[in-house]
Amino acid sequence: MPVRSVRKRLVPAVAGLAAALLLTPTGSASAEPRPTVAQAKTRLDKLQDQADKMVERYNTVAEKYKSAKRKYGRLDQELSRETGKVADLREDVVSAASNMYQYGGLMSVPGIVSQDDPAGLLSGLAVANQVTAGQAQTLEEFDNATKGLRTRRGKAKSAYDDMAKILADVAKEKKQVDKLVGEQERLLRRLNQFNAGDPNSRGIKYTGTASGNAKVALQFAFAQVGKPYRYGATGPGAYDCSGFAQASWAKAGVRLPRTTYSQWAWGSARRVSLNDLQPGDLLFSNGLGHMGIYAGAGKMVHAPHTGDVVKVVTLDSYWRGRLVGAVRP
Repeated sequence: MPVRSVRKRLVPAVAGLAAALLLTPTGSASAEPRPTVAQAKTRLDKLQDQADKMVERYNTVAEKYKSAKRKYGRLDQELSRETGKVADLREDVVSAASNMYQYGGLMSVPGIVSQDDPAGLLSGLAVANQVTAGQAQTLEEFDNATKGLRTRRGKAKSAYDDMAKILADVAKEKKQVDKLVGEQERLLRRLNQFNAGDPNSRGIKYTGTASGNAKVALQFAFAQVGKPYRYGATGPGAYDCSGFAQASWAKAGVRLPRTTYSQWAWGSARRVSLNDLQPGDLLFSNGLGHMGIYAGAGKMVHAPHTGDVVKVVTLDSYWRGRLVGAVRP
């Protein structure tokens, strides 16, 4: 049967889904049977895995970029302060030299004062041999400090520029993330499975067996149930998976890194067996594209993916098969 005839018989929503995702062109121009929900779900799972990895890569580089930018700004401010100190000292020394000249001391003060930098001034005064050893030493110390800061500033600026270049490259990947997220949303809406969530959700109460800071983290995590997933979000109205774990444990006084990759690396000495999980442990998927928090009783609380909300799920065979390991904060 020609593809055109098949499309005329399909209802609009299923037609869009079939045309976009699950019809496979063949030499005989025949169409596959109408896609099932299970087939559409398989396609959605693939999209989610791709988006998870792209999002975490983008988040990782963005965090490095922000860190380099902060470092550059800090060093730049330090340089400005030190330069001001050197300028003040330069005026003091020039004033002293001028006094010596005025009272018959230095014969070359006009030339010395015209020097554009502390090193030149120091050299001129040293040649004139009319500045005290203490003044010369102080000026030299400040000059050396300024040179050191300039070196550090150059390194920070280089790191900033490198991160800017990387971020520009990853921005291209972000376009792909946006494309995948758009496809996820369209598919979920066609399947009537898109959940916009409630940014003001009050969540649910945690009644598990956790204690100490793990209990505090889980109480916060459960209070976020119902809030929407949004990639790159760290709360309070929406979260991505690593942003959700970071915010939950921050409530308990534990500072986690921002991304799944950095959290997994941070926990290298804190790994625990998946057979020895305790409430509050961080669970990581294969490829580190996704993560959640173990809630106890074989359950996990997490921010899943686009079109879904923070929720509590059972660690059935599907999830256990996707987990690569756990970290205990």
